Amino acid sequence: MDLDLRQVRYVVALADELHFGRAADRLVIAQQTLSAQIRSLEKRLGVPLFVRDRRHVALTPAGETFVKRGRRLLTEAERLVEEVTHTHAPLRIDVPNEGLPSIPLFHYLRTQTHDMPFEVALSHGLTKTLPRLLTGDLDLAFGRPHGLGRPLAAALATMPVGLEPIGIILPTDHPLADRDCVPLAALAEHPLLGHTSDETADWRDWVDQAVAAFGLQVATRVRGHGRTSAQVAVQALRHPAFSLIGAHLPDGLTARPLTDPVPLYHWHAVWNTAATPSALKRTRKLIHTYARTHHWNRPPAAAWWLPQPDHDTLRAIG
Repeated sequence: MDLDLRQVRYVVALADELHFGRAADRLVIAQQTLSAQIRSLEKRLGVPLFVRDRRHVALTPAGETFVKRGRRLLTEAERLVEEVTHTHAPLRIDVPNEGLPSIPLFHYLRTQTHDMPFEVALSHGLTKTLPRLLTGDLDLAFGRPHGLGRPLAAALATMPVGLEPIGIILPTDHPLADRDCVPLAALAEHPLLGHTSDETADWRDWVDQAVAAFGLQVATRVRGHGRTSAQVAVQALRHPAFSLIGAHLPDGLTARPLTDPVPLYHWHAVWNTAATPSALKRTRKLIHTYARTHHWNRPPAAAWWLPQPDHDTLRAIG
């Protein structure tokens, strides 16, 4: 029988999500269409690939075999097109925030990969980019792979890249602006602005864990994307907010590092293991080398803090 690569892609997506609704959203098709296509393929194969009821979806042994080989088939199909056309699509890389030290990293990548085109996008959060990694719309993303509401799909892999200190941004006339550094305990007397969005569930989780760990208060929560949106909210509502610091701030705002302990944000590279072009492997190796050379995963000498899942990951990599 002939095998439709489109149906193979559908099976792989459903195996990753184990949920028809999420898989359909990821594939940008109707849930009914996905269900009908899976049933059609199973009928042609003569074996069920999934066991499903109203509460859960699971792979059968035949489904596990199909998905394992199907991933390879999709990768080989992509390579075939590249070899025949003698073209290589740009490596598509997404970064979650303007504040991460991505500029020197991407400058380094460009100096090391003159023969390898790549594009950089800015999405503001892994929650938004993970489906695009799974569909192949993106090749590599960065962010915190914890606090997303559910585990990463089985097809996704991560690599720790760096530990970034988190500070606060606040109005220049705020009482804490008189300090060069702000102890975390001092924040307990000054309710915070919680600036998050649905696309940044990992950041919202980080903020919530910091608030709980140090007995802090959140005065109000607003939704928004990116650094500029956070700055506007702080200017308007007059509450300090957690933030990466070091970039230019508009008039009326200032930034202060946090101490005792220094709160850290542990960011990772994330990619789809089913998509393994040589350019992606080469890029991951370069990122790993750059991060190691610049000690990006080394905690500061002063006391520091990470949420427990991040702390466990850091301990695992030594």
